[in-house]
Amino acid sequence: MGAMGRRGRAGLALLAVVLLGLVAGCSGKVGENGRFGVVYMDAQGFYAGVRVGMQQEADSLGRSPQLLQLNAQGDASKESTFIDQVSAAKVDALILSPASATASVPAIELAHSSGIPVICYNTCIAEEKARQYVSAYVLGDPHRFGGLLGERAAEYFQSVGNQNPKIAVVNCEFVEVCIDRREGFEQALNEKLPGATIVANQEGATIDEAVDVAERILTAHPDIDAFYGEAGGATMGAVRAVQARNKVGQTVVFGSDMSTEAAQALAAGDVLKGVVDISGIEVGKLAAKAADQVRSGELTEYTVVPAPVDLYATSQQAEDWLRAHPDGVP
Repeated sequence: MGAMGRRGRAGLALLAVVLLGLVAGCSGKVGENGRFGVVYMDAQGFYAGVRVGMQQEADSLGRSPQLLQLNAQGDASKESTFIDQVSAAKVDALILSPASATASVPAIELAHSSGIPVICYNTCIAEEKARQYVSAYVLGDPHRFGGLLGERAAEYFQSVGNQNPKIAVVNCEFVEVCIDRREGFEQALNEKLPGATIVANQEGATIDEAVDVAERILTAHPDIDAFYGEAGGATMGAVRAVQARNKVGQTVVFGSDMSTEAAQALAAGDVLKGVVDISGIEVGKLAAKAADQVRSGELTEYTVVPAPVDLYATSQQAEDWLRAHPDGVP
């Protein structure tokens, strides 16, 4: 494939992306307030919140940039093609949750070498490479993320007099932050409840996958006391599996990532006993702010920008969240 051919297709694809950007862009001349290339792993849930937060922050700065956006669906090749396009278009910043700590490196290196500041959120490339090619990384501490839920699980089991609970993990450990989440969960849990045991740990990041995985775990370990869902899909998949297998009252779930469905399950109080969350809206605001700071020269060295981590442990907190998020955007 020749370079001219690649550019031709890239130009058509970039036109489509620009049109998407117009939907979320400002009402003035397109691009007059700058342009950000933005990559999401999904169009829903946390990532929908990131999009809303970036737009809110841009509006608050009074100079809404045009957003050239891609839902990469975790596909590093889609991500790479998009970064190639926005690098050629010389956007003012690239904001992304990279699909891979390793496979995303060449594309991010290309953006950096093209003079485009790179802002990571949620996930990033390996730290050594991030320090070379990334300007800022908006991150809710994944160890604390898991740790808050581990403490909540220990508190729950102590309250019901179970000192030796058996717990299964439904994971998203194809990304490094999920490994960190589990390590934080296990450390906090075992510090307060040393008799707790992890009896299974299997991947199931989407709801459909997680339902299948959790049901298989329930078949293999019918006496487990709880699931720990490392991500939103893992959490709600585990909840549905517990309900489908008539384990309500025996097996509970501690999970991640707040959503309308998760809040409703937590408010019901019979299966889901705790949810830890990083607000996508807050992350989006912090990412847009960091991009603006890099663009203005206020931020000149690789910086980790901490995002707040919140624990929801009661029905009242879940109902409050539902009232505060009537559109379901977290």
